[in-house]
Amino acid sequence: MKRVQVLLSTLLALIILFGNSSALKQNYYAKTCPNLESIVRSAVQRKMSQSPIAAPATLRLFFHDCFVRGCDASLMIIYKNNDDEWFHPDNISLKPSGFDTVMQAKAAVDSDPQCTNKVSCSDILALAARDAVVLTGGPSWPVELGRYDAKITSRKRVFLPHPDYSFNVLTKMFSRFNLSMTDFIALSGGHTIGAATCKFFSNRLYPTTDVSMEQNFVNKLKGSCPMNFNSSAFTFLDTMTPQKFDNAYYKNLQQGKGLLASDTLLFTNPRSRKTINWFASNERAFFKAFTRAMMKLGRIGVKTAKDGEIRRDCRFPN
Repeated sequence: MKRVQVLLSTLLALIILFGNSSALKQNYYAKTCPNLESIVRSAVQRKMSQSPIAAPATLRLFFHDCFVRGCDASLMIIYKNNDDEWFHPDNISLKPSGFDTVMQAKAAVDSDPQCTNKVSCSDILALAARDAVVLTGGPSWPVELGRYDAKITSRKRVFLPHPDYSFNVLTKMFSRFNLSMTDFIALSGGHTIGAATCKFFSNRLYPTTDVSMEQNFVNKLKGSCPMNFNSSAFTFLDTMTPQKFDNAYYKNLQQGKGLLASDTLLFTNPRSRKTINWFASNERAFFKAFTRAMMKLGRIGVKTAKDGEIRRDCRFPN
């Protein structure tokens, strides 16, 4: 717990919570790159046809990027000495498919003469994350644009939610970014698509089983992740409809089928259980809360021309 408290204090001291979010607007590229949204949407759709994990990988990439230094694509910067965000243990599990989705979208945008080197990687990532949700059956929302890209990155700045953190620690982490408990619960609903490798939940299976998990679900997980599991072994976060963005994640929690300990906490804690039940019974309410939370998430740590740039290659500062 002391380690967590120190990390929370460090996070509060280092992170700029809101950045210059007032610089964002929906029609930011209306004159400089009028076809931006359709170009990005086509690129994401093309990548999803090539890789079944492109959508969840892209959505997760956006969350991990915004939650560290703000929504500035700093997570995409690569350093030769590995002192970058992606090299941090919390980010190594991010799938290359998410990065490749943004890279392909960036290439498609820059291939339009009107748009070449005018659109930031961070804005493309924000659009791609929205499109990943829409193209898997989820809700759409107006993406605010006008972010500039970070010029630096550092793995020392990475501090992300862990499956084994307590409910209080997790809610405090989100509140640092002006994200409410409802936002936290709604963003967790992103787990309705994607998967997790066994190492993130095996402690709930061995040596003893977490009693909050439904027994048939436990048996199924042990089949996918035996005690001596392969490092690449995984299970879908939502075993009902793993490739569809819906509210099944919350229905799973009601049935004791939350994969991660942090997921289960949302239902077992009385402070959040009412919202879980509401989202489980009303998909429209979940979608509305999710879009609101994603828009708030996208305003964190926004860079401007004064402290950022529009990277020509998302992997390297100009």
